[in-house]
Amino acid sequence: MLQPKRTKFRRTQKGRIKGIAQRGATIAFGSFAVKSMDEGFITSRQIESARVAVTRYMKREGKVWIRIFPDKPMTSKPAEVRMGKGKGAPSHWVAVIRPGRIMFEIEGVPLAVAQEALRLAAQKLPVRTKFIVRPDYTE
Repeated sequence: MLQPKRTKFRRTQKGRIKGIAQRGATIAFGSFAVKSMDEGFITSRQIESARVAVTRYMKREGKVWIRIFPDKPMTSKPAEVRMGKGKGAPSHWVAVIRPGRIMFEIEGVPLAVAQEALRLAAQKLPVRTKFIVRPDYTE
């Protein structure tokens, strides 16, 4: 699963997700993509699950680009621990997603295959998504 090799700080504040995606909002590599319509946190497990779904359906043909990376640590305290005594230990990593963010791109497969592959990927993600095609794409 994806996670940073090293970070400056071990724990971060949760923060708030405001506004729309300023960067990573256009198709850059492939011909087909799945775009976020909601904001949210996507865990490294969810990203990996979506990647596996796409590559399995495409039968390892074509190419897949993952345009998001989980670089924010989320912490949790153990079960049945009293309040206080500091912030919990990092438990998993998440990617912060704003509306309009391109999450996955694919290339080298027909439109119908791409549509179904990205639909399967979108089912694994906790945000509403939209399938988009590069404007200059031709069969």
